[in-house]
Amino acid sequence: MPDKRPNILFIMSDDHAAHAMSCYSGRINETPNLDRIANEGMRFDNCFCTNSICTPSRAVILSGTHSHVNGVTTLASAMDNRLVTYPKLLQQAGYQTGIFGKWHLGQGPAHEPTGFDGWCVLPGQGAYHDPEMIEMGKRKTFSGYTTDIVTDMTLDWLRERDAAKPFCLMCHHKAPHRPWTPDEKHATLYEGVEIPEPETFDDDYANRAKAAAVAKMRMSDLNERDLKQPIPDGLSHEEEKSWRYQRYIKDYLRCIASVDDNVGRLLDYLDQAGLAENTIVIYTSDQGFFLGDHGWFDKRFMYEESLRMPFVVRYPQEIKPASVNTDMILNLDFAPTFLDYAGADVPDAFQGTSFRALLNGTTPEDWQTAMYYRYWMHFKGHHVCAHYGVRTLTHKLIYYYGDGCGQPGTSDEAYEPEWELFDLEKDPRELFSVYDEPAYAQVRQELTAELDRLQREVGDRSFNGG
Repeated sequence: MPDKRPNILFIMSDDHAAHAMSCYSGRINETPNLDRIANEGMRFDNCFCTNSICTPSRAVILSGTHSHVNGVTTLASAMDNRLVTYPKLLQQAGYQTGIFGKWHLGQGPAHEPTGFDGWCVLPGQGAYHDPEMIEMGKRKTFSGYTTDIVTDMTLDWLRERDAAKPFCLMCHHKAPHRPWTPDEKHATLYEGVEIPEPETFDDDYANRAKAAAVAKMRMSDLNERDLKQPIPDGLSHEEEKSWRYQRYIKDYLRCIASVDDNVGRLLDYLDQAGLAENTIVIYTSDQGFFLGDHGWFDKRFMYEESLRMPFVVRYPQEIKPASVNTDMILNLDFAPTFLDYAGADVPDAFQGTSFRALLNGTTPEDWQTAMYYRYWMHFKGHHVCAHYGVRTLTHKLIYYYGDGCGQPGTSDEAYEPEWELFDLEKDPRELFSVYDEPAYAQVRQELTAELDRLQREVGDRSFNGG
């Protein structure tokens, strides 16, 4: 008897903000193939990461555990490949598994992919053109553009797989990560077009903690490698800032255009091979990204543009087309959901929860309405202070605790602790912290208690006296 459990095609890009997808009402580009997944399935509007930086987020997704549990807290961390991960559990449950593209969880025998029947990954961040890759432990160089190459490998694996088994296949793109190098096909896309600047582009970082003001991810922090051409002479400060934004955002969007084209290739193959009906297709990113929001590029902060992940999913057998969900899901929840669909047991050690019920249109009465976040990489990489916090459906409390905690790749630079509190209903752009306002005393007290509760629940350490 053929195994009728659903296949899983998990497509993930790097640093792709939800507001650079047209299905999320993004006003700066069009993503027809990504939109197709949303139109034929479900779009989640409140998908969040628990640590907004590449390596830790990927470890959370694989292991179903918070950074302090899986040990991957910063970019300088590496994941122990003996950890229990959902690909290993799916493989044990009879799935054929593969991963192609970005891994970014360390190199060498102790950190290379395990739990996969086939794999070929970029070493570290990898190159955009003619990349060196590691295929089943052996280094090889491939000719071409990495987004195309990763898709080619994914398609080849699909064609050559054991058709008697269900599959879990991870197609993980490097794009649109810095330095945002487009392919030849899209190199002139948006030429002569003025991309709109975001509402908070000229943020002066007043009315909140000084952590925002000291961060080094402004347009002026883009370097020659990012800009790829000399800055024109005679520009005023404001004009140069806008010029830098246009250079940055256009290359970023050009990289996304290539990702979108290649997602279209995968969707077309599923149709042609008769696999679409019984394949769960997911598209997401490892975290959000600042697209000039607050005058920034990069991520790391608990602010919305960085915290929020795109997440669209199609599964014709269970998910109603063109549906939208506003419940809160986390990258922590991906692994339990995949295991749920495969009929595999979810380990007690996993800290997330399957959201299959949400995909079927039902919200459980006890579904999460608050989430815990922690960024560990204190002052290394864009000078962002380590912080943790809680986000509910209406408010956000952030504590910048000013301590590297001895984690790999952190600074021992001292920082005076600070708090921020945002009313997300009245101030969705997070421009005014109301932490010290008397009118929010009760909210502050409730959120502090919720933060302490979540820290105890996940087993993390508090620095705020809780």
